[in-house]
Amino acid sequence: MRDITLRQIEAIRAVMLRGSIRGAAEHLHVSAPGISRIIKHAEDTLGIRLFERKGGTFVPAVEARNFFDQLSEVYKGVENLQLALESVKRGDDSELSFASAPSIAAYIAPQAIRTVRDCYPGLYIDLNIVKYEEAIDYVLLEQGEFAIMTTDVDSQGIEVKFLGSVPVKVILPLGHQLSSKEVISVQDIRNESIIGVDPHDPFGAQLYAPFKDAGLNVVYATRGRFSQTVIGLVRENQGVALIDDTSVLRRDLSGVEVRDLAEDYYISVYLYSKSGHKMSSFAQQTISEIEKRLGRGK
Repeated sequence: MRDITLRQIEAIRAVMLRGSIRGAAEHLHVSAPGISRIIKHAEDTLGIRLFERKGGTFVPAVEARNFFDQLSEVYKGVENLQLALESVKRGDDSELSFASAPSIAAYIAPQAIRTVRDCYPGLYIDLNIVKYEEAIDYVLLEQGEFAIMTTDVDSQGIEVKFLGSVPVKVILPLGHQLSSKEVISVQDIRNESIIGVDPHDPFGAQLYAPFKDAGLNVVYATRGRFSQTVIGLVRENQGVALIDDTSVLRRDLSGVEVRDLAEDYYISVYLYSKSGHKMSSFAQQTISEIEKRLGRGK
């Protein structure tokens, strides 16, 4: 006896569900004679009668009941598989953990997460904010799949990929005397009270570079560890500052005005991942979304 085809199984089940050749044809969007031929060929192949008529309705023949019992189990398995696939598509019972520098976590990472969760509404996402030195252990110890940082690093076991760069901006307290200028030079703020991140910090060194390259020996009046702290100090009228654009992407920052820096300086953004680690599709999509947004910020 030859095996029956999936097409024959589909037609047999349609007749079983609808109770008629015509109903099965409508269910499968084919002609009724076509269904009749498929059923007849399947019966010839199996060597048994599949259906009998009762009151004008096709019902499984007695000799074929074991076959239909098995057929029902097969379709239950297919339906369960389809449910499982739908669950995977939604991200149900799945988790994505990653880390980022504070400035990336301010706006870019949340925007990327929103897009990813629109695709996978059941996905649990854990975003950690870390310093660059913490990011190395975070990735090596597999506490998360990757980290997005604003500092390059050379560490065994870590793969680093450049994702993009964002311009350095000037931020002023609301109503500051320089706020009438659309573009501000480091020379314009050299005599202001300046707030910044420690120049010995890798991120702070990038923000201090415009002053250093201009030959200005600037001493910060106040220092903050993270961009959001610097923004808060400017908001409280404690001085002016240079900041990365990722920290001020939303231009509705209350109490702070953002201006372009005349000198052309950028903060680079990098992906840290563990060497040899195969990242999930969730991680890959999140990285792609972050990279897109960095491109828009140029």
